Amino acid sequence: MSKKYTIEEVAKHQQGDDCWIIVHDKIYDISKFLDDHPGGKKVLLKAAGTDATKQFDAFHSPSVLTKIAAQYLIGEVGDGSVEEEADTDDVVDVNPLQVGEVYGDMVPFGDPMWYQDWYSPYYNDSHRKVRKSVRDFVEREIMPFTHEWDEAKQLPHDLFEKAAKAGILASVVGHVDPEYIPYGLPGDVPHADFDTFHHIIVADELSRCGSGGITWGLIGGLGIGLPPVLHFGSKYLRDKVALDCLAGRKSICLAITEPSGGSDVAGLQTEAKDMGDHYLVNGEKKWITNGTFADYFTVAVRTGEPGFNGISFLLLERSMPGIKTTQMKCSGVWPSGTAYVTLEDVKVPKENLIGEENKGFKYIMHNFNSERMGIVIQANRFARVCVEESLKYAHKRKTFGKRLIDHPVIRNKLAHMIRQVESTHAWMETLAYQSMHMPEEIQAIRLGGHIALCKAQSTQTFEYCAREAAQIFGGLAYSRGGQGEKVERLYREVRAFAIPGGSEEIMLDLGVRQAVKVGAFMGAKM
Repeated sequence: MSKKYTIEEVAKHQQGDDCWIIVHDKIYDISKFLDDHPGGKKVLLKAAGTDATKQFDAFHSPSVLTKIAAQYLIGEVGDGSVEEEADTDDVVDVNPLQVGEVYGDMVPFGDPMWYQDWYSPYYNDSHRKVRKSVRDFVEREIMPFTHEWDEAKQLPHDLFEKAAKAGILASVVGHVDPEYIPYGLPGDVPHADFDTFHHIIVADELSRCGSGGITWGLIGGLGIGLPPVLHFGSKYLRDKVALDCLAGRKSICLAITEPSGGSDVAGLQTEAKDMGDHYLVNGEKKWITNGTFADYFTVAVRTGEPGFNGISFLLLERSMPGIKTTQMKCSGVWPSGTAYVTLEDVKVPKENLIGEENKGFKYIMHNFNSERMGIVIQANRFARVCVEESLKYAHKRKTFGKRLIDHPVIRNKLAHMIRQVESTHAWMETLAYQSMHMPEEIQAIRLGGHIALCKAQSTQTFEYCAREAAQIFGGLAYSRGGQGEKVERLYREVRAFAIPGGSEEIMLDLGVRQAVKVGAFMGAKM
């Protein structure tokens, strides 16, 4: 039990060498922090011995309390005595509006509706266990350090091992054979019970950190680079890479995009010549997520004729001579290790061929649906983060004598943000449900166009919400760090979601073309 001090006791500590303040009923001895305060010591001395909650909230992000202020915490406001816990066994606190279980902070629309006491056909207690497990991990291991890691443009290596032990890495690559799962799955949910909605929760909760760089750095390359090996690779290749990658000891990336083009996969130029017992690979790859630090590269290469039918997948290893990676300077997602990869006379053993030669385009298409759904989940949670941050800020920031939330123009902005986020989330859940029940062999045709459209919907929603949140935060969203930290960062990262995995323009066109083809095949009267 922490020590309690009266407000009168706190007021006695107002000197430069003996300075206490109160923030949210917690008491901090900041005497040794005065010289380190970025705003200077006089600002703190003015608040010495008083409740500085209002001043703190006006200028700081809540993460400051957990990351910096925690080391100066000495107690909390009370009457100076140890309080007996009240016997509340007979007290029943019933909210007449509540019909089930609530979770999280209950900021309106700050979480999906099923978190906030709404009925849903998709989720059960096992999903709630995964939600709690991943949220606890993110709030403990990621959120206090997000800005620091983003500015450093890299993640600490032990984060991968921690995420692996929490079951997170094994839950972002789709179905995994139990022999390759090193530590179990989040919430201790049995492997046989882990479904598509469990996977969604993991990606969604990770994205609450408000950094595409961290989500991509941690699971981006893994989530798209390992599945082709798991689904189409030989047992030799699966044994070689799967366990180490899912244990956080090694990392992997997917290398398809080239300097000459991204969405035009059929036109890729990286060549793999058949040299008898090995392939000789030459070419360049660009904008490769995790490529800077990856140990393995799942690489699309040309082994045959021009076009779709001459593409294969090879597993390249960092130790192979001729592989050079350079971290690219991009607008955002800095910790993700986005790389320019140069391949010069790389000798790749024949046993590193993934699946069959010249069947790579099929494997790429198989991977696209899950990759795009991953982008939908992350982009829409980032949009939701913008809603949540804006609502919180609008309740404490005052202009023209009243809070922002009391201005109709601000409520109008929030309303348009909310309607788009909730619509996109509902569409995503519908598509996820179809992927669980529709025969796998027809999903590429039946779901591909819908997922493409939903991907464009999610990234345009993200862009809209990031812009409106920036307007609500004003100048705070123009500077890195502080209260507008998440909004500023996410605004920079919008393009990283709108372009990769299929640009919005390609997605919108594909969605309509696919729908027309499927409709005609199914007898649509057009």
